[in-house]
Parts: sequence; C-alpha cells; structure tokens
Amino acid sequence: MNNELIRRYFLSQAGGFSLGAIALAAMGGPARAAEEPRIGLPGLPHFAPKAKRVIFLTQSGGPSQLELFDYKPGLMQWAGKELPDSVRQGQRVTTMTANQKQLVMPGVTKFGRYGQSGATVGEWLPHLTKIVDDICFIKSMNTDQINHAPAMTQMLTGNQIPGRPSIGSWVSYGLGSENRNLPDFLVMLSKMQRPSDQPLYDHYWGSGFLPSRYQGVKLRNAKDAVLYLQDPPGLPRTVRREMLDGLSELNQHRLEQTGDPEIGTRIRQYEMAYRMQTSVPELQDFSKEPEEIFELYGPDSRRPGSYAANCIMARRLAERGVRFIQLFHPDWDHHSRLPSWCTARCRDTDQPSAALIQDLKRRGMLEDTLVIWGGEFGRGVAGQGKWDSIEAGRDHHPRAFTMWMAGGGVKPGMTYGATDDFSFNVAENPVHVRDLHATVMHLLGIDHERFTYRNQGLEMRLTGVEHASVVKGILA
Repeated sequence: MNNELIRRYFLSQAGGFSLGAIALAAMGGPARAAEEPRIGLPGLPHFAPKAKRVIFLTQSGGPSQLELFDYKPGLMQWAGKELPDSVRQGQRVTTMTANQKQLVMPGVTKFGRYGQSGATVGEWLPHLTKIVDDICFIKSMNTDQINHAPAMTQMLTGNQIPGRPSIGSWVSYGLGSENRNLPDFLVMLSKMQRPSDQPLYDHYWGSGFLPSRYQGVKLRNAKDAVLYLQDPPGLPRTVRREMLDGLSELNQHRLEQTGDPEIGTRIRQYEMAYRMQTSVPELQDFSKEPEEIFELYGPDSRRPGSYAANCIMARRLAERGVRFIQLFHPDWDHHSRLPSWCTARCRDTDQPSAALIQDLKRRGMLEDTLVIWGGEFGRGVAGQGKWDSIEAGRDHHPRAFTMWMAGGGVKPGMTYGATDDFSFNVAENPVHVRDLHATVMHLLGIDHERFTYRNQGLEMRLTGVEHASVVKGILA
C-alpha cells in the first residue's frame, strides 16, 4: 500500500476510528520530535540543576495551617475574643465572613514535635511525623488572592488572570523530557469517594501563550488512564504506522506553507499517541508492584484514580523520566465542620504523601526529585460560624500559610519562616508565590529572570515583572 493510497484511506475513514491520537489531541497533549526526546532549549539549563523533575502534590481548597502545621498555643487565651485591629490591620476577608465578628478560634488539634528537627505537626497527620527530617516546612508563604480560582491560577501560572502558561508548561518548554514515549507534563486528578463541588479548571495546567504542545496532559482517574489506545480490530500495526507517516507528510507540507506552530504540535501529538499505545498500558500496570508498596501507600492505593494510587503513578512516571508531574486533590475548603471534613482529607493524603517521600528516598531518587505539597492559600484564625461549635469552619486566608518541599536540592529537616501569634501575618522570612516559582526554577537549573518567551512584543516570564527572589535559606 503506497503513501498516496494510505492518505486517501485515512482521510475517508478517520472519522470512524477511535484513535488514541485524536483523543490525545482533544486532551491537548504536549508533543515530541518524531525520533528523539526533546532535551531542553539551547542554553538550558543555565547551570547545573539539583532537581531533574518535579512532583507537585496540589491540595486544592486551602489546607488549614492552624490545624496541621502552625502551632499557636497562645490562642487559647484569645478564644472567642475578637481579632485585634492591630493584627488584622484592615485586611480583607471574603464575603462569607465579612458580616460577622472575627472571633478567634484556636486550633482544634493536638500538636507534637517530631524528628531531630523538632518540627511541629498536628495529630491529623501521623504519617507525616515519620518523615519530618526529610522535608522543609515553609511557614511564611503568602499570596495576593483571597478566592480560589484566582489564587490557584496565581499559584500555578504566576498571575491571577487565566491565559498565562502554568509552571509545568514553562518547565516542559524549557527542559523537555528524557522520555520520548510519554509527555513532559502529566496531570492527575483524584477520584473522590464523594462528589466534589470544587472545580479544577483546565487552565491550571494550560500552556497559555506557549504553543499547545507544552500544556499538561490529564490522565483519567479511572482504570484506563487514556481512552482509545487500542487499534481498531483488523488494523495491523504496520498499516497504522504507514497511515501516520502519510498524515505527517501532509501536515509537514502544510507547516512549511504556513509556519503555524500548532501544525507542528499536531504532528507530534499523533506521534506521541502512537508511542503511548505501548507506554501507557505498561505504565498503569501495577501487577509487578510488590505487596509492600500497597501497604506503604495505604489501603486506598489499589483504587484506580485515588490520591494514593496517583502517588504510586507519580513515582512510576518519575522513574520514566517525565519532567513535571502534578496531582490535584480537592475539597480542602472547610468553611464548616472543620474537624470532620479536614480529617477526611488528611486520611486521603497523609499516608500516600509520606509514602512517596519514603519510596523515592529508598530508590535513590529523592535527591534529584523535587516534591512540593500545598494549596493556593491557608485558613484564617477567626472561626466561620459559631466559633466553639463542631459546625464551625475557617475562611480563606492568603496572608500566611504553610507548604512543604522535599528532595531536589532542598535542605531537609528544617522549618523556614514564621507567622505572628495569630498565624495571620508573616513575621519572619516571607515567601511569596513568585519567590516559590523562582526557587523551583533555580533548583531545575534555570535563572528565572533569563527564562522568557516573547509574546505580543514582550519578553514574558513565569515570575512576571514584580520582584521575585530565590529562597536561598532552604537550599541544601
């Protein structure tokens, strides 16, 4: 069968095929060169990286630092009293609590000190207490946005307004991947045991003004991570290869005519989908994982799409050279019933998150894998609703919250930054979202000020035009 016949056959029949390539194109998967893995832009990395890859454990909704990390025993004497004006300083609250008194609600958990580092961790995270000497807590995170969508958009793209590339897309654009059979940037959303009403928008992992080949590919939170990977019955693999070669020839001709980079993306999407027909089934086959792995990650690790299963998948992707891996676990938005809802999210994530660090460490991968855990902001010290009721919750709080990082050149067993006595304002070593981005780029060997993309006549960068600094105090 010659190429001309293949082209005609494909164009007449393509609408009837359930092609993995078409499915992946609809997902907006990033692309690859046809033959070799794409290892970075010329001149990148700028210097020797400490991290080869990133796993971002994104806790969407705003975990409460007051219950989990930021121990404030002095709040007991303020219980039920109004937050002092000297602390609040006129700072904004959301419309959900703007019309109620800001009455202090002390943390509802017991805290302990753990490890040689003496890190403070709340009782709802018992597994995290075992790895505190492997991680770095940043207790002085702060952001500009008080509502979920703009805050998460800023956390992931550097700007509150959708349309900018996500951090994973920047990394994909700059560094590429060592694996030509999987995308550079893969995204997984937890399959919750109860329906989640918190949206996770595609622009969180979008490529913005970068070519669409760099946007994140979202794996399904089901048994089949990617649909339609199998060829139709009766279609030999050799014929599929010839069909794609013919289609590539047509697209290449059109690319030469128009110079449209999206046509190049389309070529690479088809090629990537072809390779993923082999790589993805092997990737999601957990049958060779020993029983001790499932025990390590916890009882939910055998449920496809669970956070625990996604953590195992993240380690498998890291082993295969995927550059940026992002997990999203929603429903940390606890405006009410904090003791029950927050504990449920901790049960979902505590053991798998700790297991991922342990697993990477014993495989010798933690030292060059940067793991990040955190949400878009934290929770406020005032109780939402009746502060001393089990129905009470906490409102959004962007002024001070906690994230943690591990591996990839980050100093282990330390706590960086501090908040005031109310966990309301940063008191020591503030770390803005822009500083976090600059630091992640630095650990990957990239100078954030020199890493740009020209768009509409401007040299755009992840950290924008405002001041951003590498947090040198956390570097190993």
